[in-house]
Amino acid sequence: MKLGFALPVSGSWATPESIGHLARRAEELGYESLWTFQRLLSPVDASWGEMYRSVLDPTVVLGYAAAVTTRPRLGVAVLNMPFVSPVLVAKQGATLDILSGGRLDLGLGMGWSEEEYAATGATKRHQVRRSEDFIAALRALWTQDVVQHDGEFYSIPPTKADPRPVQRPHPPILLGGTAPGALQRAGRLADGWVSSSRADLSRIDESIDIVKAAAAEAGRDPAALRFVCRGVVRVREQSKDRAPLMGTLKEIQGDLDALAGTGLTEVFLDLNFDPEVGSPDADPAASLERAETVLTALAPTR
Repeated sequence: MKLGFALPVSGSWATPESIGHLARRAEELGYESLWTFQRLLSPVDASWGEMYRSVLDPTVVLGYAAAVTTRPRLGVAVLNMPFVSPVLVAKQGATLDILSGGRLDLGLGMGWSEEEYAATGATKRHQVRRSEDFIAALRALWTQDVVQHDGEFYSIPPTKADPRPVQRPHPPILLGGTAPGALQRAGRLADGWVSSSRADLSRIDESIDIVKAAAAEAGRDPAALRFVCRGVVRVREQSKDRAPLMGTLKEIQGDLDALAGTGLTEVFLDLNFDPEVGSPDADPAASLERAETVLTALAPTR
């Protein structure tokens, strides 16, 4: 199981200095990948949680990280398809893949915020069919010399979409989602699945099994798929009813060892979802120091 790290994108520690420093540090320590997430808005009453109050754009952050690293893969978990067009995502993704030398991993999701749906003019009607058409259009844009796509919701007239990505046939597409239908869709259509911040890590193998079964039923090789977990890390000296990846560094290392046996191909450590780190009110110097400690203590052996 490979190990990645989520860059600072949420709260007071999401600064150019911290992003650059931790991206380079993760590369030095042998981490496989660097990750971001998307949040467009937040409620006035902050009811979604500290990690959503102030969030940088995920693709711009990955572009910044691409400029200061050479090896780690660059992933977003996830961009929400209803809020953007496949043409825009194709252009941004190809650009990022070119500038990074072929390191992009693109996670796609459906979104859940009613406010973001309203603000972007998106609709929840025919969500599933729209997402499948989005992925088909995106693949056409990335792979066809002359692009033409006549889908139910997205149409692209005969045009060219150069330059195309470095990776062939295209950057890996990972789908998010927790419902059985979303997991099955990942198995049928995508290059893998990425879990959400709310995933029950004690039962994540059940989700992996659903994705694999759907892949096999669709005539695809389940062993070729990637299974990526957002590992929400909260370092605490004492914790009641401890959840996986919450506790002392020794306990968290034990949790990572256990997750390696679930079928996951990768876990990325994410401190953004710790309210003591990913909040606009957190001490950015203390957050950076905590991240340094976690990076060093849990660094993969190479």
